[in-house]
Amino acid sequence: MHLPRPHRIFWTIAAIAGGMVLAMWGAEHYARHRALQEESDSVRRQLGLYAQALQQRVDRYRTLPQVLVLDAELRDAVSHPLSASEVQRLNHKLERANGASQSSTLTLIDRNGVALAASNWRDPRSNVGVDYSFRPYVQQALSQGKGHFYGIGLTTGVPGYFLSQAILDAHGEVQGIVVIKIALEELEREWLQMPDIVLASDAHGVVFLASRSEWRYRLLRPLGEQDRRQLQATRQYADQTLLPLRYRTLERTDDDGSIARIEDPAVDGRLLWQTLPLPESTWTLHLLHDTHAATIAGRWAAVAAAGAWLALSLLVLFVQQRRRVQAIRLRSRRELEAVLQQHARELRTAQDGIVQAAKQADTGLSRSLEHLPQGVVVIDADLRLVAWNSRYVELFRFPQELLRTGRPIEDLFRYNARRGLLGPGPIEESIQRRLRHLRSGRPHLRESEKGDGTVLEIRGNPLPDGGFVTSYADITSYKNAARELRSLADALEHRIAERTRDLDQARRDAENANRYKTRFVAAAVHDLLQPLNAARMFVSVLRGHLADDASRHVADNIEGALSAQDAILGSLLDISRMESGQMQPQVRDFRLAPLLEALLREFGILAGSRGLRLRGVRSSCTVRSDEALLRRILQNYLSNAIRYTHQGRILLGCRREGRHLRIEVHDQGPGIPESLQREIFEEFRRLNEGHGDDRGAGLGLAIVERIGRVLDHRIGLRSQLGRGSVFWVCVPLGDPAAIEHVPAPPPVSESQDDSPLRGCVCWCIDDDARACEAMRALLQRWACAVPVAGGPQDALAAARPGGAPQLVLMDVRMGTVYGPHLYARLCELWGKSPPMILVTAERDEALRREAAEQGWGFLAKPVRASALRALMSQTLLRHR
Repeated sequence: MHLPRPHRIFWTIAAIAGGMVLAMWGAEHYARHRALQEESDSVRRQLGLYAQALQQRVDRYRTLPQVLVLDAELRDAVSHPLSASEVQRLNHKLERANGASQSSTLTLIDRNGVALAASNWRDPRSNVGVDYSFRPYVQQALSQGKGHFYGIGLTTGVPGYFLSQAILDAHGEVQGIVVIKIALEELEREWLQMPDIVLASDAHGVVFLASRSEWRYRLLRPLGEQDRRQLQATRQYADQTLLPLRYRTLERTDDDGSIARIEDPAVDGRLLWQTLPLPESTWTLHLLHDTHAATIAGRWAAVAAAGAWLALSLLVLFVQQRRRVQAIRLRSRRELEAVLQQHARELRTAQDGIVQAAKQADTGLSRSLEHLPQGVVVIDADLRLVAWNSRYVELFRFPQELLRTGRPIEDLFRYNARRGLLGPGPIEESIQRRLRHLRSGRPHLRESEKGDGTVLEIRGNPLPDGGFVTSYADITSYKNAARELRSLADALEHRIAERTRDLDQARRDAENANRYKTRFVAAAVHDLLQPLNAARMFVSVLRGHLADDASRHVADNIEGALSAQDAILGSLLDISRMESGQMQPQVRDFRLAPLLEALLREFGILAGSRGLRLRGVRSSCTVRSDEALLRRILQNYLSNAIRYTHQGRILLGCRREGRHLRIEVHDQGPGIPESLQREIFEEFRRLNEGHGDDRGAGLGLAIVERIGRVLDHRIGLRSQLGRGSVFWVCVPLGDPAAIEHVPAPPPVSESQDDSPLRGCVCWCIDDDARACEAMRALLQRWACAVPVAGGPQDALAAARPGGAPQLVLMDVRMGTVYGPHLYARLCELWGKSPPMILVTAERDEALRREAAEQGWGFLAKPVRASALRALMSQTLLRHR
C-alpha cells in the first residue's frame, strides 16, 4: 500500500525530526555524563591533595608538644605551686618556642585544667589563669595521655586545632598538660585562591573550615539532641550561631558523588559535590565544583548530533532519490529499446515502409511514442524527420508548421540556434558538428542546460538500417537535489574543518597548561625542599645534644617524618621531570648481580624488622638499562611488597624471555582486585591494607610507570586476592664484553681523630638564612670552622685576596644569583679556586653533568648528614 505524496513527506519530516531529537538527547546525555565523570575524577584527585595538605599542616606541629613535655623546666613547673617570677619565666619560654614554630598559641596546664602559663601572656585576653578542664583535649590528655580538638578559643575568640600531650611523673601519673593551638586560617586563604568551594566538617556535620566565609559554621544536617548537649558542654563553637546549609540533591554520580543545587547561601547553577573522609580523624572534606563546562559540552554534543543526523538523513534521501531516478531511467530505456526493436522489425520487413507512411502522415506524431516520459525524435538515413512525440515538442516549444515528416533535421537545429539553445560559438560550426555526429552513426550521451534552467539528458542511438533515434529526458529536479547535497556536504566539511581547528587549539592549550603545571610543580617542590633541608640539619645537630633515650626517640620520629616528606617531594619532582622530558636515561650494559645483592642487603633489614623473610635468586645475566632508574623501579616494588605484606616471605628473582630478562618481586600480601590493577599505577592511588603508619603517598608505582616509558621497559603485575601479587619489569639482555671495569673508590675514614674535616675552614653560601644557620651548627659539630654562612652579598663582602677557604658549600639558585657564576667571581677575589660542593634542590641532569665536568661535588636537598660528611671528606682528600 502506497501512501499519498503529502503523507509520505509528512512522515519523512516527522521521522527526521524525531530521530534528530533522540540523537540530540542521547548525545547530550552521554557527553554530559562523560564530562561529569572526568570532572568528578579530577575533583577527587584535588580532594586528595587538599586532604594531604591539611594533614601535613597538622603533622608539622604534632611533635612539638611531645618535645616540650621532655623539657625539665616545664616538668618541674607542674610539680609545685609557682611564684609570679616563675610564671613570668615560663611565659617567656613558651613565647620563644611559639615564635620559632610559627604556631598560634602554646599553653601549660596543670592537672586541674587551669592554664599556668601561655605564649600569648602579653595579649589582654591571655590564656593564663583560665580553667579549661571542660575542654575535650584536656580530658583526653588526663585519661589517654594526649588529645586533639577543634574549636573556637574562649579567651581569644579565634578558632584553631588543639593538640595536647600529658606530662607524666616517674610513676606514670599525669602532672600537667602541654597544649598547642594551630591556626588554620592560612589554609583557608590558600583555598580562597581556588575557583571551587572547599569545606571541612566535623562529626556533628558542622562546617568549621571554608574557602568562603558565608559557608563557615553551617550545618550539613540537623543536630540531634546528643550533639546539641555535647556542643553546649564543650562550647566548641562558643556563641557562634550555626545556620543550616539548604541544598537539594538532584542526582547521584557513579563514584558516590552528587549533583546539588545550593539555595542558602545562594549559588547559581548545579554543583558537583564530592566528599572525602580524612583518615585518623572524624573530619570530612567537601569540594563543590561548577558543572557549567559539562553542560556546555553536552549542548555542543547535542548540536553535533543534530548536524550528523540531518546529514545522514539527507544522504539517505539522496540515495533513495538516486535509486528512484535510476529505476525510472532503466524503465524508460527498456521501453525505448522495445519501441526501437519494434521499429527495426518494421524497417526490415518493409525498407521504405516508414518513409512511405511518413509521407502519407499529416503531422508525423507517433502514437507508439506518446506514452514515453522523454521527448523522442526519429530521423532516417538522410537526416530527415520520420517520427516524434508531443513531449519532444513541449521541451523545445517548436511551432506546429515547423514539424512535418521529411523535413531535414538541420532546419530544427537552425531554429534552436537562433534561440541560443546550441550554446556559445559560431552557429554554423555547431550545426555542422551535430550533423557530422549523426552521419557517423555513433551512440552518444550528454547533458545540456537550457536558458530557463531546465537540464536535459540527451541520449542518441543509431538504427540498424540507417537513421537515428534521440531521447531527451528532463533531469532538472535530480540536478537541483545533487547541487543541494553538494552545498550541504561543503557546509559540513567547513564545520568539520572549524571543529578540527578548535580541537587543535584545545590540544595546544592543554599542552601549554601541562607545561605550566610541570614548571609550577618543579618550582613549588624546590621552595619546599629549602626549609625541609634546614629542618633535617637542625635535627642532626639536635641528636648530638640529646642524652636520654626518650629524647632521641622523639628526634628519630622527627627525622622519620622529615624523611617521608622528603620522599614525597622527591617523587613529585621526579614525576615533573619525567613529564617535561628533562630526565634523560644513561643506558649502558652492566651486571645485574651487584644491583640485586645491594637491594637485598638494603631491604633485608627493613623486612626483618617487620617479621618478614626477604629472599633473592642469584643471576649472572648482563642487562642493558639505566642502572639508577632500574634500581628505582625495584626499590619501589620491594618497598610496596614490605609495606603491604603482614606475614610470610618476599622473593626477588629473574626469568628469561628470549632476548629479555623479566625481574620479578613476589609477595604474600592481600592481593589487588582486578578492577584496581590499572589504577594503582596512577598518582596518589594506594590500597588501605598497608601498615598503619606506613601506607605511602601513592606515588611509587606512578614513578615506576613513567620510568618504564622513559626506558621503554614493559612493566606489569599479576595478583590473586588473598594469595599475593607479582610485580615485574622486562629488561633487554646486554653484552657482557661491553662492561667497563671501574675501580672502587677508596673508603672514607670515619674516625673522629683523623677526620679531614677537623679544623677545615668552610664557607656556606645560601640565600635561606635558616639553611645557613643549620649548616653552620652541623659543621661546627664536626670541628669545622665556618667564618661565613650567609647569602651571596655576605660572601662577596667577606672575600679577600689570599683568604680563600678550604671548602665551599653553595646553593645554585639564590634569587637572581646563579651559584657557579658567583663561585667564579669569588675565585677572582681570592686568587685561588678551592674545591666546591653544590648543595641544591635542583635535580637537573645537565647541572649534575656540569658539576662532574668541573670537578665539583653535588648533593641534592634535603641533605642527610652522613652523606654530606662523606662527600666533604672525599672532596678534601681528593683535592689534597
